[in-house]
Order: sequence, then C-alpha cells, then structure tokens
Amino acid sequence: MPQTLLPNIIEFLSQIYPFNLLPPKLQRQIGESVQITYLARGEKINFGSEKQECFLYIIRTGAMEQRKPNGVLRSKLGEEDLFGFTFLAPLKDALDGYSATAIENTLLYMVPHSQLTQLLEEHPEYADSFASKARVRLQSALNVVWSDNEKGLFFKKVSEVASGTVAVVTGDMSIQAVAKEMREQCRSSTAVIKQNGVISGLITDRDMTKRVIAEGYDISCPISEVMTTPAITTKPNDLILTAASLMMEHNIRSLPVVENNQVLGLLTTSHLVQKHRVQAIFLIEKIKYTESIEGLAKLTPERQAIFEALVEGKVRVEVIGRVMAMIMDAYNRRLIQMAEQKLGKPPCTYTWVVAGSHARNEVHMLSDQDSAIILPEGVSKSDKIYFTHLAMYVCNAMDSCGYPLCSGKFMAATPKWCQPINVWKEYYRKWVSNPEYSMLLNATVFMEVRCIHGDGSLSEQLQQYLYSLLNDNKTFLNSLVTDSVSVNPPLGIFNNLVLEKGGEHSEMLDIKKYALLLIVDLGRIYGLAVNCDDTGTEQRFNQAAKQHILSDDALKDVLGAYRFITQLRFRHQLKALKEGQQPDNYIAPKSFGNFEREHLKDAFRIIGNLQDAAKLRFSEK
Repeated sequence: MPQTLLPNIIEFLSQIYPFNLLPPKLQRQIGESVQITYLARGEKINFGSEKQECFLYIIRTGAMEQRKPNGVLRSKLGEEDLFGFTFLAPLKDALDGYSATAIENTLLYMVPHSQLTQLLEEHPEYADSFASKARVRLQSALNVVWSDNEKGLFFKKVSEVASGTVAVVTGDMSIQAVAKEMREQCRSSTAVIKQNGVISGLITDRDMTKRVIAEGYDISCPISEVMTTPAITTKPNDLILTAASLMMEHNIRSLPVVENNQVLGLLTTSHLVQKHRVQAIFLIEKIKYTESIEGLAKLTPERQAIFEALVEGKVRVEVIGRVMAMIMDAYNRRLIQMAEQKLGKPPCTYTWVVAGSHARNEVHMLSDQDSAIILPEGVSKSDKIYFTHLAMYVCNAMDSCGYPLCSGKFMAATPKWCQPINVWKEYYRKWVSNPEYSMLLNATVFMEVRCIHGDGSLSEQLQQYLYSLLNDNKTFLNSLVTDSVSVNPPLGIFNNLVLEKGGEHSEMLDIKKYALLLIVDLGRIYGLAVNCDDTGTEQRFNQAAKQHILSDDALKDVLGAYRFITQLRFRHQLKALKEGQQPDNYIAPKSFGNFEREHLKDAFRIIGNLQDAAKLRFSEK
C-alpha cells in the first residue's frame, strides 16, 4: 500500500465503529496492515478454503450483498459497513458461512484476520467489540449505552436488600410460642406459618398487638386462628420496585422472601426508608389516593418525567417496561375502583385483564389500551349492562389520562370483549381451530392476558383451556409462524429498502413493525409451545430455552437483539419528548451513525435466523 494513502485510511478508520474505540497508536497499526481491493459489479468473495487468508472487510465506496449458502439474503451493505466478523471465529467454525457479492462497483479495505487477532490478544479490553458472535458485539454496544450498575435501590433485586432473618413456625404452635420464637430466637418482626409443609399465612408483631393483646385473645390458642391469610410474599429475584408496589397495594409493612416454598428472608419497610427512594413509587402512591379523573390526568407529566429519567438514567429496557407497566396498572386499578364507587357494587365476580404490551409488562410512551372483562357463566343481561358501563367509564378515563383508546377496539368497552368465560372459551376454540387471518389477529392480541383486578381464577382457567387446545391442535403454532414470518427484518434498510413509501412517514423505518413486533411474535410462539405462564417476551424465550426448544446461543442472540432495538426505540421517544413533539415509532435511517447501523444489521440478521429456525421447528409434519 502506498504510504501516501495511509493518512487517509487512518482518518477513515478513526470515524468507523469499532475502530474509533482504539487509541491513535492502534488505529495506525491497523491502518498500516490494510489491503485494498476493487470489485466490479457482480464479482463475488467466496469463503470456505482453509488455505485462504481471512479479512475483516470495510466498504469504502459501493455496495455489497451477502447471501447464505441456500441463497437466502443475509444482508445488504453500503459505505462504511463492515463484514467478515464471522471469520474472526476459529476457522473450522466459520467456513461456508455466506457469500458476498458486489451489487455496485465497490472499493474494499481489508484488515487481515492475523493482524486483528494479534491486536486483540495484546489488548483484550477491545475483544467484545470485534467478537465473531453478533450477540457479543450487541452486548458490547449495550454496555456503551448504559451501565450495568442500575440506578437506585428500587432497581436492585430483593435478595440484595432483604434480611436473612425470619421466623418460620407451624400452624398448630400456640400464639405465645410463636411470639417467643419471633422475639428470642429469630429477632424478627414477622413469622411465616406453614401447615403440612406449605405456607398458609403470616403474623407480624403489629398483628400480635391488634389481634391478640388488644382483643384479650387466649395466647394458648394456635397461631392459625389469628394469622393473616393468604400470605403475600415476594421472590428473591423480584425488583425492589415490584415488592414496594406490592406492599402499598396490600397496605402491608413486610414481605417474606420465598422461593420453591422455602422462606429465605424478609423485606420490610425499614429496609426501604433507610435508602433512597424513587419517584415511581411516589407516583403510584399518589394514584392510589387520587379521587377524580381530572386529578389522575394531572399526574400524566410525572409519568412522562419518570420515563425520561429511566431512559436517561440508562436503566435496562426490561426494567423500564416493567416500571411503566406498574404505573399503568395503578391508573387502571384506581379507575376500576372509581367506576365501582360510581356504579355501585358489582353484581357478580369478574376479572379485568390487560393484553398486548401492557400484559407483557413492556409499556412505553406510545402504549395504548388492550383490555377485556371475563365474567362467570350464567350472568344475566342486566349484569352485562353493568359491566359494559363500567368498562366504558374506565376506558374513556384511561384515554383522558394519556393511554389512548385502541384503534382496533380491543378493549373491555367493546361488547365482544366483555363476555362470560364460556363465550371466551368458544372464542379460543374458534381461533385455534380456524387460524384464518381475521382469527389470528384476534388470537395474537388475546393470547397474552394478565389479570390486574378481580377474580384471577377466571383468567387462569381460561389460560389452562388455551393450553389444552394447543396440545390438541399442533397446526395452530405453524399458522402463527407463517403469519409472523410474512414480514421480514429490514436486511436492506441502508440501501433504502423496507422504508415507508409516501405519506407522513415517507422514507422512514417503522422500528415497531419491522423489528420489535417480529421478536414479540416469535416470543409468543415459543412461549405457547412450552405453556409459559409468564407473558413477558424475555421470560418466554428464557422458558423455551429451559425446555430445550431454543438453544442457549439462540437465546442470547435474540435477547441481545431485542434489548438493543428496544433501547433505540426508547431513545427515539425520549428525543421527541425533549423536543416537545409527539413520540412515534418511525426513525429516519440517515439519523443512524455507523455505531447504530452496524449493530442494527447484527440484530436484523439474528431476527431473520430465528424466523428460519421457527419455520423449521413448527412446520407441519
């Protein structure tokens, strides 16, 4: 390479991710090793010979197309794009990965595999940014964008804060014996009561004062007569934020930490007041005691401020979605309570369930309402009229509080979605047995529901019925796969493909339609395949991996892609809010720098690969 070109090459590399992370000395070292080649349109780079030297390729000018061995498009690449990361893996694992063809006259910079390997051995701190596996590069990108040291007490896990001291007693022990156990043996404010090895209730020192001493109760009686039941508990991996919200919802001051029916510790309000608090908790508390729709609507700016703080605070996207869902839950529950106060006591039990992003705990600033009411069998027409009025009150009030009405009318206020459980079962039966497009649209909305108010047994019964239908109809998942893969990830986005044509969002990428929904759909399919009770996208993939229908590598890949794309969406929404604009899902590709572009391409390829895997796994046999 002529030395006169070296300054130009180094300057170019210094602006391209991940070379821009390197100090100038290492950038020069790489620059000196660069080889230059020119490909005419139609010329191909074939990989596969063990004798062939491997390179990391950088497109200086022109465009390339990558295809898998079966001819399927892998990606389209333009100026400043890189390819060849795959071939930084051990050669035996990288051969036959794909071919690359010039679709325009193209000038390539080629960095020798041997040079990069030596550099990364000497400077391992840069290894993740040049890793052969896309998920490692994505995680490296996430680490640049946010810190793993999550901000504030309430984003820690319960196990990090709770004490390990709690009394565990049996239901037949006397009140006096339990009090001694709490005071003398465990020095605990709470006792967990078990009967036949199963947790059946709780008793606190405050309960002892109010129910035993104040009432003159015989202290020789069994503790089961005065215990609180059912026992409200938390898990060690729950967020403090979730546990604190549970305390407020049930007006309790302590939560035993339980896993697999084993009591591991105790979380109390004293653990929380000794630490810093977070604004979301205060907002949920305000919502709980607000008396009017107008008062709730006035809290909307606080909800936006919390979203902005979470995104700016570089909190994990899963946590952001969950916090915003908890706030939406609080609005929804409070409005249901207000509706009941206005309309009178409900004539029968019922379940208010949420669906969509709300059910998945993946709420953001664009989340609208998806909801339904499940009634018991045998309800009268007058009963249904009551719940229709209740639903209309709640849905319209939610709209006033900044949660828009669903454009598809998938809301409890729509009579079709306010029905007895036997009607709901018939809906599910039709959807699963007749997977036509209109049926699939309804099914995909209500395949994930979460009870937020009322008799949870109704929604649990419906969920179990769904699983029994799926076990008897294996072709339904195949229909879901066929529908979900009808939209492909935007592998050619940076060549102006897969963009909206015409209208308000012309030449923009719909990040929801062409990326996030594709992952959510796949998560739903894998979750249904393993009867996953959790509605969250990440939890569904995790459960599928635990049951070995998704490999560990595929799990890590898809979670990395999902987190990176969601984080881009949140940043886009944050930017709009800061500029006083209405946030949306449309992003101009030209707004992406080299950093985002490289990692988006990795993420899109991961989605495409998982779509291919789902087609193979769930295809009709």
